[in-house]
Amino acid sequence: MTGGVTGAERRPAWLPRIRPDRQLGWYALAAAIVVFVVGELIQPGFASAAGVKTVLVVASFVGLVAAGQTLVVLIGGIDLSVPWMMNSMAVLLATASIGSNARAAWVVPLVLITGALLGAVNGLGVAVLSVPAVVMTLGMNGVLQGLTLGLTGGFTCATCGSAAPPALDAAVNGSVFGLPGQLIILFLVAVLLTVLLSWTSFGRRIYATGTNPRASVLAGVNVTRLTIGLYSLSGLFAALAGILLTAYGGKATLGMGDPYLFQSIAAVVIGGVSILGGRGHYLGALAGSITLTALVSVLLAKDMPDYGRDVVYGVVVLVIALLYGRGEREAA
Repeated sequence: MTGGVTGAERRPAWLPRIRPDRQLGWYALAAAIVVFVVGELIQPGFASAAGVKTVLVVASFVGLVAAGQTLVVLIGGIDLSVPWMMNSMAVLLATASIGSNARAAWVVPLVLITGALLGAVNGLGVAVLSVPAVVMTLGMNGVLQGLTLGLTGGFTCATCGSAAPPALDAAVNGSVFGLPGQLIILFLVAVLLTVLLSWTSFGRRIYATGTNPRASVLAGVNVTRLTIGLYSLSGLFAALAGILLTAYGGKATLGMGDPYLFQSIAAVVIGGVSILGGRGHYLGALAGSITLTALVSVLLAKDMPDYGRDVVYGVVVLVIALLYGRGEREAA
């Protein structure tokens, strides 16, 4: 009597050695390689060492925002306050430091702490007041946008156009052993989150909460404190990305954080992190960031207009989401 063939039986022999929830992360990395190959065919030099480094530098900003996004998505949440968390913290950096290295020594920690505190407010709303994450973080995004525009007079204040402090500029745009500063920071963040998610009890509590919050509470996990902490980290990473983006571009600009909402969520989805929580890893989201940035670079090389790139973003995310859903059904 012949039974049906299960998803596990159809899977190639080498795949069982990789956890099912991590496979899409490897697929994202493979997709990045494919995009680089296609880019090289379209525009010779795209996959050269210099071309790859340029893509990685641009991807680093998406990767940093995706770090915080990954943490909240792993517990079934989402952070829609990313655009103006980045933008408001960039404006705070510019207006408080006014291009001074001496002021930057205390302004940079202030910006990071402020981002973490604002993220914690998001967490309090979600975990304590039971406000849906979409509503809470979208509301925070609106509040930050209004406060930034109001306090700066519509970005017309005398210090709004201040350049990034020279020391910060040198740290971000300089290099160590040929690696740009922001790539070194991204590498350190990747190592930190890999250790956190893979080998600590804190990481196990994150996955447990994302899989079943009620069972996690019964198992002794303080879900409320965990949720607040993860949203705080999301705010911290968004603030860090805002600082680095300001230094990279030379100054803060209005709307600089807008592209990173969709891109950070897309990177998380492409990297195989389940939007329902409990499955995935930051390394997958990082690979998704590189894939997405490389894809955008190829589209720019082909002079595709903005609306065309938006369509491609959406199609890629939908296809990956469908593949993920199919994989879930086969694994069941």
